Amino acid sequence: MRISTNQIYDAGALGIQRNQSALYKLQNQLSSGRRVLTPEDDPVAAAQALIVTQTKEVNAQHLENQGNASGQLGLLDSQLSSLTDLLQSVRERVIQAGNTGTLNNSDRQTIATELESHLSEMLGIANSRTGSGDYLFSGYQGATLPFALDASQSAVPPASTSPVGYFGDDGERLLQVSSSRQLAVNVAGSDVFMSAKGGNGTFATSTGGNTIGGINQGTAVIDQGSVLDQQKWQVAVNGFAWSTPTNPALQIRFTVAAGVTTYQVYDVSTPLAPVAISAAAAFAPGQAIPLASTNPPAASVTDFGSQVVVQGQPADGDTFAIKPSSSQSLFQTMQNLIGILRTPVGLPAYSTTQLGNDLGTQLSNLDQGFNNVSRVHAAVGTRLRELDSLGNASSDLDIQYQGSLSELQDLDYAKAISEFTLQQTYLEAAQKSFAQISGLSLFNYL
Repeated sequence: MRISTNQIYDAGALGIQRNQSALYKLQNQLSSGRRVLTPEDDPVAAAQALIVTQTKEVNAQHLENQGNASGQLGLLDSQLSSLTDLLQSVRERVIQAGNTGTLNNSDRQTIATELESHLSEMLGIANSRTGSGDYLFSGYQGATLPFALDASQSAVPPASTSPVGYFGDDGERLLQVSSSRQLAVNVAGSDVFMSAKGGNGTFATSTGGNTIGGINQGTAVIDQGSVLDQQKWQVAVNGFAWSTPTNPALQIRFTVAAGVTTYQVYDVSTPLAPVAISAAAAFAPGQAIPLASTNPPAASVTDFGSQVVVQGQPADGDTFAIKPSSSQSLFQTMQNLIGILRTPVGLPAYSTTQLGNDLGTQLSNLDQGFNNVSRVHAAVGTRLRELDSLGNASSDLDIQYQGSLSELQDLDYAKAISEFTLQQTYLEAAQKSFAQISGLSLFNYL
């Protein structure tokens, strides 16, 4: 087989170029620290690395969302803590205002002024903003002022409607904080400030006035009652003949004759035609009065599974009303308290007993609002704890993804340096052999 001079030169140049190319590739690997620089270096590893990289970037976005969610929920937690402190302060002042033995009308006026300041502070909390300028308690309507004074509502407490209107919605802003979890980063203001049930959460008690005329004349004070069996209450309310979806109500009436005080439970769902649903029973201060129907007496009994306790001595004709709880806003409760404290106390227009009953009713409503805020606050705390757990899990995943990428892409330096040294030897050998072969000539021997 004849080998031409051109073949010798071409083969030598090709060998040198091939060794230079391999050496260049190794040099790039050493300088970058990566084994796979292009898909052709390892197609399978390159495809797997692409999948892992995309998954890692998604996880990084989840980590960023978790940070944003933690910031917004932290602000929400702070505002709810401020609201809790405010409600505790209000409660202390209301309890103090009920001390009729040491406080006079002027003292209660001062407390009412302080509560007005607290009401303004509460409105400020309700209209607080996030760092991005969105309102914290407006639901989806981040740019809408959630709470404002509603001029169409009654300003004379105790008002039937809240003096502050809610103009947001009930939406929750969700962030994707993991591949399978969306987390709400806000709380609708309607849930925090507007939805607390009045009374004991099932029914509310209040003074019903004196059937002879005017307000209660005795010294009797009613508590907020107790539900002994929630199922019985619900069955009785739904199935009782006079029950309506709008405003079922009971009334306890007291009669004083010959020094003996008795009471009866009435159905007053039709105010002009009240119906006695229980037989007259003797009354003793501090006793539990069961809410049960015996209509006709000693026949079928409807047990509401509830009771109330009346302290003090009622006058003839005094009444107390019981009706299922309805939602009452914190603003309405505050406004009612302010109105009660600004009403001068003095018989017969407004007695200390009436003041005690009214303050007790609104204090119970305030406690229900406080419990509602505590419930929401606890839910926010639960979300923050969940974010901590998700953050730890996402950080662990990021480390795992980084390890997988390292296994697929990173360079084994010991192996690469050995190959680099060997490749240098190959290149030098190719260059020297080419120089020697290309220098051969018969003329050297002539």
